[in-house]
Amino acid sequence: MNITGGNALISASAVLDKAKVGDGTKIADLGCGISGHYVFPASKRVGKRGIVYAIDILKNILDTINKRARLEKMENLKTVWSDLEMFGATKIESGSLDAALLANTLYQSHKRPEIIREGVRLLKKGGLLLIVEWKDIALPFGPPPEERVKQDLIKIAAPKLGLELEEEFEPGPYHYGLVFKKL
Repeated sequence: MNITGGNALISASAVLDKAKVGDGTKIADLGCGISGHYVFPASKRVGKRGIVYAIDILKNILDTINKRARLEKMENLKTVWSDLEMFGATKIESGSLDAALLANTLYQSHKRPEIIREGVRLLKKGGLLLIVEWKDIALPFGPPPEERVKQDLIKIAAPKLGLELEEEFEPGPYHYGLVFKKL
């Protein structure tokens, strides 16, 4: 099986549709990764009135995103260095975002509730938090099964973090997606 990543694994368009990303949206990709899989398509959607924040803890990733954004003249794309495991560490105003993405980010940490809590802090009341993670199925690729995030655990924790489950969706054959609304 030849898995090359990107849209072969997850449809960025499907995820951005679920996040209701359109003209004027303020959105953050929490743990954006070096490819900017969501931030570049989001930048095209939000237009001049919107903002896309590419957030990561690795500065070399943010440098790569910045270079491409400058090259493609995406003035609405801003990079932000942050440790998402620390509440309040992300230098974006609390309650200012329409949507936030946590896509293939949670499995990389053992402080998952802290990361979700930081995402919730950034959202406006009624804002959407999308969590996309690897399904708990045997695959010859992806993270080891013990590192995959069980969606049932997220659903149980969400109300305690001020979230209400709006929808479940399948962004690709190997991932699940959850759409939460901030209460």
